[in-house]
Amino acid sequence: MTLEAAAANPDYGTTASGSSFYAAMRILPRAQREAMFQIYSFCRQVDDIADSDGPRPERLQALEQWREDVDALYRNHPPPRLADYTASVRNFDLKREDFLAIVDGMEMDVPQDIRAPDLATLDLYCDRVASAVGRLSVRVFGLAEADGILLAHHLGRALQLTNILRDIDEDAGIGRLYLPLEGLLHAGITSTDPLKVIADPALPKVCAPLVARARAHFESADEVMRRNPRRVVRAPRIMSKYYRAILELLVARGFALPRSAVRLNKFARLAIVLRYAFI
Repeated sequence: MTLEAAAANPDYGTTASGSSFYAAMRILPRAQREAMFQIYSFCRQVDDIADSDGPRPERLQALEQWREDVDALYRNHPPPRLADYTASVRNFDLKREDFLAIVDGMEMDVPQDIRAPDLATLDLYCDRVASAVGRLSVRVFGLAEADGILLAHHLGRALQLTNILRDIDEDAGIGRLYLPLEGLLHAGITSTDPLKVIADPALPKVCAPLVARARAHFESADEVMRRNPRRVVRAPRIMSKYYRAILELLVARGFALPRSAVRLNKFARLAIVLRYAFI
C-alpha cells in the first residue's frame, strides 16, 4: 500500500462494505449511517498509512497532515477529503479530540513496531485505536453522554483485545507483538521477538488473561446496553455479539500450535444481524 493510495478519499460505503461492521452500520437511518461510514473511512485511511510499507518519516508526516486537516475541519475550513464531515460533526457533536486520538493511536506503530508493550501502554493503545472510535460512534447512535463514554470504554477495549488475540500470527509476520510484557514474563517468555513468541509453547498462558480481560469488558458493555433503549444500541450490540463469537471461537480453537484462522461464517453473521437488528 503506497502512501498516495492510503491518502486517497474512498467512497464510504464501498470502503466499509468489506468490514465486520458493515451490517451494523447498514441498519442505521441515513444520517447516522453516513456519519458512521465517514468515521470508518477516517479510521481506515489513517490505519492504511500506519500499516503501509512507506518510509517511517513519510508516514509520520502523512499522519501529521491528518492532524492538521482535523484542526482545519474544526475551524470551519475543512480540506476536500473532510468536506463531507461538516454536517456529521455538527449534527452529532463529534469531538475533535477523539479524531486526534485515533491518529495518535495509529502513530504508536510508526516510529517503531510495537513489541510487547506494558499493560498501561497496551490499554492506552486500545483507548486510542478503538475506544476513541467508540466515543465518536455512540454520539451518532444517540446514547446519553455518561453511558456512551462508558460503553465506548468497555466495548472498544473488548473488540481490540479480540483483534489482538485473533491476529497474533498475522501481526508477528509484520514484526508486531501486542501481547503485554507482563504476561510474557509471567509465562516465562523472555524474548520479545514476535516470531519466537508465537512459537513458544507457553503462549496460551499469555493469552488466557487477555481472554479474561476481553470477556470482562464485553460483560460491562452488555450492562450498559441493557439499560439503554434498544433502538440506540442495536448497532453496538451487533458489533459486540459478532466479536464475542470470534473470541469464543478462538478459545475453542486454543492458542497452541498449530493455529488455524478463525472466522465467523456467513450464516452466523446473518443470524446475529437478524436477532439483534430486527427480532
